[in-house]
Amino acid sequence: MTLRAARQVADAVLYEGYLLYPYRATSWKNQVRWQFGVLGPVGAAAAGVGEDPDLSCDLLVGAGGSVEICVRFLQVQSRVVEQCTDDGWRQVDALEVDGTRWIPFHEAVAREVVIAPLPPEGQSVHQITMPGGVEEEDLLAGGEVVGRLVRTRWPLSAELAVAATVGQDPRLRVLRVSLTNLAPWSGGAAGWSPRDVAARQSFVGTHLLLTAEGSDFVSLLDPPDWAEAAARTCVQHRCWPVLIAEDSGKDAVLVAPIILGDHPTIAPESAGDLFDATEIDEILTLRVVTMTDDERAAARGTDPRAAAILARCDAMTDGELSRLHGARRDEVPDEVPWWDEGQDSRAEPEADAVMVAGSPVRKGTRVLLRPSRRADAQDIFLAGLVGVVAKVYFDVDGGSHVAVTLEDDPAADLYDTTGRFYYFGPEELEPLPATERTP
Repeated sequence: MTLRAARQVADAVLYEGYLLYPYRATSWKNQVRWQFGVLGPVGAAAAGVGEDPDLSCDLLVGAGGSVEICVRFLQVQSRVVEQCTDDGWRQVDALEVDGTRWIPFHEAVAREVVIAPLPPEGQSVHQITMPGGVEEEDLLAGGEVVGRLVRTRWPLSAELAVAATVGQDPRLRVLRVSLTNLAPWSGGAAGWSPRDVAARQSFVGTHLLLTAEGSDFVSLLDPPDWAEAAARTCVQHRCWPVLIAEDSGKDAVLVAPIILGDHPTIAPESAGDLFDATEIDEILTLRVVTMTDDERAAARGTDPRAAAILARCDAMTDGELSRLHGARRDEVPDEVPWWDEGQDSRAEPEADAVMVAGSPVRKGTRVLLRPSRRADAQDIFLAGLVGVVAKVYFDVDGGSHVAVTLEDDPAADLYDTTGRFYYFGPEELEPLPATERTP
C-alpha cells in the first residue's frame, strides 16, 4: 500500500508540466517544453539551452537493514509525420486523419531503473543507460495507409552514486545520493531548436523512490528531537526528499524535484492526470469539454495523453464533475456551516468586535484609516481618511477583518446593500471617539 500510494504521487511529479492546457503543440506554452526534474546534457546550461546535469541529496535512515533505489524519469522522443504519396514517404508539417491532426512533436516515454538493495554502509556507483530507438506507426483512413508517425529516441547515460556513512548518532546513517547525466551537449540540429535537441539528451521529470527494509527513514522536515542536529546537516541540490507513505509509515521516501510536505497524497476527488497540479481540476475539466472540434483535433494529434484527457473529460458524469467542485476535510460538524454567516450562529459580523489599542471596534465605530498591508493599490488613497465600521469578520485561521465605509460617503448605503466594503486589518485602524471629527 505504501509503495502504491507513493507511485501515485510520483507519477503526478513525473508528468507535471508535460503538456499544458489547451493541450496542443500550436499553443506557445507547449512549444518550449519545460518540466521539473530536468537533468540536461553537460554544457547545455552554460549554453543557455538546457539545465544542470545533476541532482543530489542527503537522507537519514536507521542503522541496519538495506535500501532500494528506483530512478524514474521520462525519455524524450521526437515524432515526425510522413504522408504516403505515389513517390514514397514525404515528411509534412501536418496530416489530418479521421478527426485527428497529427503534427511533429516531442513526446516522452516513462522509464524506471531499480538499483538492487544496498548495504547499510559503504560507497557504490551505478551506471544507468537507456538505449535509443526508432518506431513507426501507420496512420489508416478507410483501411488504407495514408501516413505514418516516425518516433526517434536517443540513448541516455547517467551515473548514480551512493554513499552511506554512520552519523554522530550510532542509531542513524547518512545516505548521500547523487545522479548525474553523462551525455555531452552536442549542439543544434537542422529543423529543431537547440532547446529541443538538448531535451533529447536530458532526463526529464527525474525523481527517486527509496524504500527501506529492516529500518526506517527519518523525516528531514519534522525529525524527532534526537535527530534534529543530524537533519540540519543534510544538504539538497535540485531535489527535495519527503516521507511518502500515505499514513505515518517511514519506509519510503520520494526525492522530488519540487517542494512537498511529508506524506503527500493525490486528492481522492481527482479523476486523472491533467499535467498541471497547480491548477484546479474543475476549471481545467470544464475548459476541456468546451473545446471546439478544431481544437480537439489539434490536441488529439499533439500527444496520445492529450487525447486520453479529452476522452476522460467527455465521459465524466454529472456526479464525477460535482466531486471536483470541492471537499471539506475538517472536523466541523455538518450542522455548523462555518462558511455561511447567515447560518453559523457563531458568526455575527454586525455584533462581533475586535480590540484595537485597548478599545472595542464594532459596527458603528469611527476609525482613522492607516493602511499598511498594501493589499490594494487604492489603500494609498484612503490613508488618513475616516471610516465607519460596518462588520467584523473572523476567518477560519483566526485572522480578523474589519469592513468599513467612508464617513460622509453618499454611496455608503449602496455598500451596505451590496455587501461590498473596504477591508482592513485591526492594526491598520485607529479608533476615534464618536463625537470627534477630523479636518
